[in-house]
Amino acid sequence: MIRVAILGASGFVGAELLRLLALHPALEPVAAFGDSQAGQRLADVHPHLALAYPELTVERYAAGALAGAELVFAALPHGHSQALAAEILATGAKFVDLGADFRLDSAEAYERWYKEPHQAPELLSTFVYGIPELHRERIAGARAVAAAGCYPTSAILALKPLIGLVDPETIVVDAASGVSGAGKGLKEETHFNSVDENFSAYGLLGHRHTAEMEMGLGARVLFTPHLAPMNRGILATCYGVAKGACDPLAALREAYAGEPFVHVSERPPSTKWTYGSNAVHLTARYDPRTGRVLAIAALDNLVKGAAGQMIQCANLMLGLEESAGLPRVGVWP
Repeated sequence: MIRVAILGASGFVGAELLRLLALHPALEPVAAFGDSQAGQRLADVHPHLALAYPELTVERYAAGALAGAELVFAALPHGHSQALAAEILATGAKFVDLGADFRLDSAEAYERWYKEPHQAPELLSTFVYGIPELHRERIAGARAVAAAGCYPTSAILALKPLIGLVDPETIVVDAASGVSGAGKGLKEETHFNSVDENFSAYGLLGHRHTAEMEMGLGARVLFTPHLAPMNRGILATCYGVAKGACDPLAALREAYAGEPFVHVSERPPSTKWTYGSNAVHLTARYDPRTGRVLAIAALDNLVKGAAGQMIQCANLMLGLEESAGLPRVGVWP
């Protein structure tokens, strides 16, 4: 078994990593780090994992704590991985980071979108941007991967095969996410009374994930995220002005033929179809009345948008079966 350490194990993504790894045939969590609940038994922090990890305790990270780990997952807020990346890479372990710290191409882009200087710009070129369906060969040869964000994964997978069919200056992405995407920390805007029976837009005109979408698509994107009153899921509805009559559904089918976690169909997808799975469901249309292309993606923000994608990347990096430990079917109802 390959020994795995998880940074950010007390959060939602950390819990999802541990849930998926409990059934992984080759990856074994041996250390779980999380400052906010350090010292507590994992079974108390995440009771749903009690039978899988009866002895594991959440630890506070310290220098040298990764000794013996062969793979490190980091699910930390942006800015934190910059301070740890050099130490992690020095251990020789493979490293998959879910934070935004190493996703963008340059320190200048990071500072523009995150409003603070990058603290480890010399390491940016070490990381490969991680959407396996689009970057499989580079990920397989990488020692460090910056797994894509949840919103960008949905929009990029929906639109990338269609960029040749639309004017890349006209892309609009409207996407709604479940509340778990905001993380486990207590915030007024994610309080039950704020979210229940409510639907709201946020991050107007300058949401940070816009940078990833533009980088991944090579296009200009107007992105508006929305908060939906559900635990999990993302539904991204994407638009672009078509260069002419086209068949975007056929383009998606051709691009993702044989992909283990991508389902393309005529039926508009639902977030509930992907609940608990590493799947993304896609559809697309050309509208001759308006001359626009419409593409829709649904995924689970905690799995394909986070923990599942991290494991999918790690499987490639380690030479394992890409789909190992990852469910392709959702939970219903």
